[in-house]
Amino acid sequence: MSARIATVSRDTNETQISVRVNLDGEGRLTCQTGVPFLDHMLDQVARHGMIDIDIDAHGDLHIDDHHTVEDLGITLGQAFLEAIGDKRGIYRYGHAYVPLDEALSRVVVDFSGRPGLYMNADFTRDTIGRFETQLVSEFFQGFVNHARVTLHIDNLKGVNAHHQAETIFKAFGRALRMAVSEDPRMAGQMPSTKGSL
Repeated sequence: MSARIATVSRDTNETQISVRVNLDGEGRLTCQTGVPFLDHMLDQVARHGMIDIDIDAHGDLHIDDHHTVEDLGITLGQAFLEAIGDKRGIYRYGHAYVPLDEALSRVVVDFSGRPGLYMNADFTRDTIGRFETQLVSEFFQGFVNHARVTLHIDNLKGVNAHHQAETIFKAFGRALRMAVSEDPRMAGQMPSTKGSL
């Protein structure tokens, strides 16, 4: 496969974001979002997805974290869409179960070309530090809309909200890793009977 690397920038009145992804990386994150908990979660995605992610983000954090989190999901999704190319020879589907102490999450992704987020996560707290847990779904909604993937997220159990969120992001990284990996049996074929995705 040729290098699957993309750089995407988003510049609005609310945020200025640049994202670079290497789908065949070493699991390295370079990140400056101004939202520390989001940085921690993105580190899980990079490490467990074996994807290199470089992010430079500046947002209207004096208002709240919403625009930065949502727009980062959008920009990361756009970078994935560009980096993945025509999807020939990839597994296309990925799934992972990840535990962290009492918490357990399942994430399933399909690089289908059809955006859809189906998320079931009943966080036990409204905030983790200053991070609002409802922003987790905002991040993933932005990602799926622009990466054009179908994404199912289920937090199956958990008492600690930090653990709940971390299992989701770790499982997301693991599912991405599986889905974007080269399938040697596909040998460059399109993983769809339609002939395109």
